[in-house]
Parts: sequence; structure tokens; C-alpha cells
Amino acid sequence: MTITLTERAADQIRRQLIKRGKGLALRLGVKKSGCSGFSYLFDFADEIQETDELFESNDAKIVVNRTDLSIFEDAEIDFVQEGLNSMFKFRNPNIDSTCGCGESFSLKKHEKLQEI
Repeated sequence: MTITLTERAADQIRRQLIKRGKGLALRLGVKKSGCSGFSYLFDFADEIQETDELFESNDAKIVVNRTDLSIFEDAEIDFVQEGLNSMFKFRNPNIDSTCGCGESFSLKKHEKLQEI
């Protein structure tokens, strides 16, 4: 199980944690929402919970609750600038499709993902 960060994403995470003045990692999650089924959640992790898995890539840390791990399996996270907007962008092989606005996604039919 791996989740990787591009150097740009790792830099952004480190900058945001420094700006915030505390925190160990970026916390990733998902929730059911939107027209396609799921959307990503972002938060800061100030501590690691028993149910968390910690990943490190390019000297930055990511925390994911174990119940969401299969959704992020083999995903790569980048940080991009598109016009006036900047955001984390996922290259996630577990995503089947995204909605027109890009805010939500549906999952591929996958044995490991059926639990969600």
C-alpha cells in the first residue's frame, strides 16, 4: 500500500504546517457526497490515532484512517496551479469517473473497495 506525493505537494504540506505553527501531517479522507458519490477531505493531523496509517513521501507526511486506505491505494498527490486556483490534485487509479464540476468521484468496482 503506497500513497506518494510529488515534490510540489510535499512542499505545500510543509509550508502549510509551518504557517499553521503546529501539526504532524496532512490528514486525507473521503466522505459520501456530490453527484458522483464521494469527495476528498483535507485536514491537519496534530496526532496519530490508533486507526490511522502514516505515510511519508518527499519529506512530508500524510495520515489516512485505515477504513479509507483502499480508496487511496497507489494514489499520487500533486499540487497544481490552474489559473487563479491552486489545489491538491489526485492521480488515483481507484477512481472510475468524476462529476462535471470535478468535486466528486465514483469508485471502480474493486473487491477491496466494496467495504466502503
